[in-house]
Amino acid sequence: MTSDIMQAESCHAGVLAALHAHSFSEADRWDEAAFSELFTLSGVLTRIALHQDQPAGFIMVRSVAGEAEILTVCVDPAYRRQGIARKLLQWAEQTVYDSGAERFFLEVSKANESAQALYFSEGFAEVGVRKRYYPDGSDALLLCRQWAC
Repeated sequence: MTSDIMQAESCHAGVLAALHAHSFSEADRWDEAAFSELFTLSGVLTRIALHQDQPAGFIMVRSVAGEAEILTVCVDPAYRRQGIARKLLQWAEQTVYDSGAERFFLEVSKANESAQALYFSEGFAEVGVRKRYYPDGSDALLLCRQWAC
């Protein structure tokens, strides 16, 4: 499967919200207004993965003062297990590294073993647990990839 990655801007907030709605439970979904607001923050970078010119997934990161974090990443269920998440993650890793970030953080559900496997394979390590982090009360693992100590 091949996919292209394109820059997303505030005009894509509706597309991101629709992808998020297909990828997360109702309690975990972000709406168009939330994405529009995130685009106003300093250091926010977003890319959309396209498959045959159709939005298949996206990643939104924020990189500020030597640290970066994944704000959210998702792939439409119809396009999962085709390498799209890895391609988005690798774009983000290279981008935040090039920006001078020394650490790259994310949270992932303790129940999401496939996402954890992807992150661990890309050099992330568990550095903490956020108890009852998600709206359903489930815990999140705090992961970090470090390039400098």
